[in-house]
Formats: sequence, structure tokens, C-alpha cells
Amino acid sequence: MKKVSEFFRLIDTLPPLVFSLMVLSVVAMNLLANKSIDTGLTWLALDCGILFSWLCFLAMDIMTHCYGPKAATAGSLAAMGINLLMCSGFFVASRIGGVWGESFVTGSEQIINTALDNTFGGTWFVLLGSSVAFAVSAVCNNFLNWAIGQKRTDNSFGTFALRSYVSTFIGQFVDNITFALLVSRTFFGWTMVQCITCAITGAVMELIFEVFFSPIGYRISMGILERRGQQAPAEA
Repeated sequence: MKKVSEFFRLIDTLPPLVFSLMVLSVVAMNLLANKSIDTGLTWLALDCGILFSWLCFLAMDIMTHCYGPKAATAGSLAAMGINLLMCSGFFVASRIGGVWGESFVTGSEQIINTALDNTFGGTWFVLLGSSVAFAVSAVCNNFLNWAIGQKRTDNSFGTFALRSYVSTFIGQFVDNITFALLVSRTFFGWTMVQCITCAITGAVMELIFEVFFSPIGYRISMGILERRGQQAPAEA
């Protein structure tokens, strides 16, 4: 019970808006991961989840910078749990009899309706793989971000950027490679080269988003610290 109380205490310390954005991004990126992006390059495999996954990692960086890695990790696990609840709701909706509005195409109604049900209903091994990958990458991202912050204790943008860029790239690589090995290689027959290539290219693309939006993340972090009248936490 002590661990449970500590878990909820850590979540209570997190800024509601940042935590809400992280939850939203986790739900959205898992749903949009069902649509691949036509990059025109055979070696570059991306999906539309990339449109929100950067927001999740930026939120974790803000929470780590302001509240420490334990609080950020607790928030990440809570977001994952909420996502699982949302997926349960999507699954129930996919099993309820009815017709999607977009399925009204003469001659293809049943095919389209079934496809939409399957998209929202999800597949157990994809959901399990994505959950494990996110949990592992969140721990990696948060504690690596914090460790770098222990080497550079100032609150300059340069320090925030260094912490965010390094932890995001490695965290995203861990996320991508874990999912690729658990799901893509096991169930879809990907080769190791494909798994590694996808993990690296995906991490690079996420890093680009992080670089672009990190000034906003820095301003939010400084605003939180100023309102609290504190410096960034020195302990995990």
C-alpha cells in the first residue's frame, strides 16, 4: 500500500495540463500508429503515430526537469494505464453492432465497416508490444534525462536541450527497437536489419520534432519552476 500511495502522490505533484497532454499523446499515437506513411523510400518506415509521440517525450522531459524521474515515470505509467482503458473502450465499441459513417460506399459497406472495427478494436499483441515498449522507453528517457542534468546543474536552454535531445533520441530508439523485436519481427517476419533501420530512422524523425518544439518545452519548464519558487530537483 505504501508503494501505491507513493505512486499517486507523485502523480498529484505533476502539472495537470502537461500530464493531460501526455495522456492525450499516448492515446493518439497508439491509434494513429495503424496508418503508415508513404515516404517513397523503401528503407524508411514510419507511421502517423509520429505526429503525437514527440509530444509524449517532450512532456516527460518537462516533468523530469521540474519534478524528477520518479514522478515523470509514475506519470508515464499512469498514462499507459489510461491508454489501456481507452483501448478497452475502443474494443467494446468495435464489437457493438452498428455502422461507421465512413462505410457508406456502395458495394463496400461491410468491408469498410469491418476494417474500421478492426482498426479501433486493435490486436492484442500490438497493444501488448506497444505498452511494454513505452514503459521501457519511458524509464530510459526519464532517468537518462535526469542523469545528464546531474552533470550540468544550470537551468539554461542549452542544458534543457542537451538533456532532451539525448534522452529523446535514445528513448525513442529503445521504444522503436523494443516494439520491432516484440511485434514486427515475431509476428510480421521483419529481419534484424529492418528492425534496427526502422528504430534509428524513427528516432531521428522524433528528434527533429523535439528540436523544433524544445523552446516551448523549456519555457513551460521555467514557468513551472518559477511558480514553485524552486530550482530543478537535484535528486531522483
